[in-house]
Amino acid sequence: MSVTPTVYFILGTPGSGRRALVRDLAENGLADEKVVILLSESEKPDPADDLLAGLAHVEIQRWKWEGPDLPRFKLPATAAVFLVADPLASPIDQVEALKPWLQLQGRELARIFCCVDCQLAEKQPVLMQWFEAVIRFADVVFLTNRTGVANKWLSDFIQHFKSQFFPCLFIQVKKGDLPNPALVLDPTPRRLTQYFEEAEDYSDLVIETDDEEEEDEEVDDTLPQPEPYFERLLNGHRAKEVPDVRNYLPPK
Repeated sequence: MSVTPTVYFILGTPGSGRRALVRDLAENGLADEKVVILLSESEKPDPADDLLAGLAHVEIQRWKWEGPDLPRFKLPATAAVFLVADPLASPIDQVEALKPWLQLQGRELARIFCCVDCQLAEKQPVLMQWFEAVIRFADVVFLTNRTGVANKWLSDFIQHFKSQFFPCLFIQVKKGDLPNPALVLDPTPRRLTQYFEEAEDYSDLVIETDDEEEEDEEVDDTLPQPEPYFERLLNGHRAKEVPDVRNYLPPK
């Protein structure tokens, strides 16, 4: 892996297997590196906790989302970091806060993961709006909790995104560890959003043309497009609302 300190950001609903995924990647993909897992205080105990605690190269820090910014952490200089998003807070708020946080911490984004609880997604169709928003930012989507889920629903779910040319990888999680952790950890971006892309500096570029308007358009086309999920109305609300996942979770 690269010596550049990298961050993997993990989105998903409660119980969608995010901690099991992190344990797998930390143990089987980053066994020779220092790994720090930043885990929200809202997270409930998980079966993967004991396994994570048994990994000598893994350190777990707890954090609390208070918005609008992510908290700053003391991180080992070269550690790979898994920042596990607060599953009960707005994923859009957290993704928007991620970019300035990376700059503040002196880190680079490796990839964004999304764990989809297929049982929950099938039972609550309204959450498709939530998954559409989150998967827009994801490089890899892990389809978890597939027991009892209709094969047609699963194929339709994947096809919904592929038909819109989402470039992210879709991985159906089976029992046991991932067959190829290196493929998942590869930092090559596969997300639809351009929010994390650096704008190129074309200030010194001279384009010979007789049409000044055409010249401006040529330069503007090279810049990342504004992220639609971050746009706000005059009242401060998001222009594109995302369902509050807390309203659709199974009873405690």
